[in-house]
Amino acid sequence: MPAIDKLSFERDLLNKQQYPVAGIDEAGRGPLAGPVVASAVILPEDWIRTGLPKGLNGLNDSKQLTPGKREEFFGYLMESEKIHYSIVEVDSEKIDEWNILRATHHAMNQCLLELTIHPRHALVDGLRVPSLTVNQTPLVKGDSRSFSIAAASVLAKVKRDRIMRDFDEMYPQYGFAQHKGYGTAKHLEAIRKHGPCPIHRMTFAPIRRSLEQQELFPHPSPH
Repeated sequence: MPAIDKLSFERDLLNKQQYPVAGIDEAGRGPLAGPVVASAVILPEDWIRTGLPKGLNGLNDSKQLTPGKREEFFGYLMESEKIHYSIVEVDSEKIDEWNILRATHHAMNQCLLELTIHPRHALVDGLRVPSLTVNQTPLVKGDSRSFSIAAASVLAKVKRDRIMRDFDEMYPQYGFAQHKGYGTAKHLEAIRKHGPCPIHRMTFAPIRRSLEQQELFPHPSPH
């Protein structure tokens, strides 16, 4: 089975005079706590025409990479003077105010605004984003089909994981460094035991149920 050409979408758009092309992805739509983080990455023309540098050999959907490899690619991308990138986070309070879909789309649009050059086209992981401010090509499983999206997925994922490790130091009873806010059994048990903390998404069902239980069975007064 031949390898997938993960620059084919970028190359096609480049040949159609639709460059700069931004790959866009997000991390953190599903967790019960913490921010959603989006990233946009514009790869240089010469990489699109001739291939990625050796330092990015093996770049892929961030979920398919080891934490060490994600950190390695993150460092390479952040230090490269040839790419343009942006990373935007939307906190749990805004997610509760807007809903997760709107918060994610806001982060994606903000990423485009914060790029140092304005893209003419965006390759978006997943489904079409109706509010996006540039022409777009939505790609289901795009982070494994486009290097631009894969690069954005790495930046978003590593940035969010680092944020959650910081929150773990603030709220060590929840285990955020391990599960990154996702609804694992240990996380749900911690919520049942301690109740939600300020970075939990209060409108998400497990957190909402926990709050309802607290109201039904309030903790006894310490006095």
